[in-house]
Amino acid sequence: MAENIDFIAELRDDSGTSSSRRLRRSGMVPAVIYGAGKESIKLNISHNQLQHKLSTPSFLTSILNIKVQDKEEPVFIKDIQIHPSKKQIIHIDLQRVVADQAIRVTVPIYFTGEDLSDGVQLEGGTVTPLLNEIEVSCLPKDLPEYLEVSVGELKLDELLYLSDIALPEGVEILQLTQEEPNNEPIVAIRVLRIQEEEPEEVVEEGEEGEEGAEGEQDEASTEATTDSEDDTDKSGSEDHKDDS
Repeated sequence: MAENIDFIAELRDDSGTSSSRRLRRSGMVPAVIYGAGKESIKLNISHNQLQHKLSTPSFLTSILNIKVQDKEEPVFIKDIQIHPSKKQIIHIDLQRVVADQAIRVTVPIYFTGEDLSDGVQLEGGTVTPLLNEIEVSCLPKDLPEYLEVSVGELKLDELLYLSDIALPEGVEILQLTQEEPNNEPIVAIRVLRIQEEEPEEVVEEGEEGEEGAEGEQDEASTEATTDSEDDTDKSGSEDHKDDS
């Protein structure tokens, strides 16, 4: 089982949006603890305390001992909300743990063996994760911090699926145990292709100059022809007057 991590919480009496905002401004995080057939309890937890614990990779997939007043009980993090830009913890849900009751937890998938894969080393492929985490069911004592998957035997364009994950004893993948199993692909070796942009046609200055000169010559020729026709018309008119 993952290493226990302890932290302290305080009881919270008030609720609502305005109350939660005041708590956050004072450096506290609103939380709730529920489950195991007991009533839900509203809590306050120090933001700095949580932020420090989050630096431990196993924190989100560990059985934690929480102390409220003088009482301790085991819990795990069911949900945590973090502000997308401020990186501030907004709220946290904690679920009580009962030793003989299975829990459902989402754990990360770590891919190893890239340096052993022919698809990467010999065929120019790249390890392309298709799933980064998966929900599992197990007893609290069997909860893994993560699931490790080796891609060392994969060749180019080959995939691994959920059913290829070597699970610790007592751990099940929920997608594979449901009524209609969903054996999703989790990783592939692929060649990453970058689409090249088509180059724009560039007209050279010399070609524009030639076209411009030809255009000027055509205009001059047209003007000369028009002037010649005008002179001929005038001459014919004068001859007609003389004859008259």
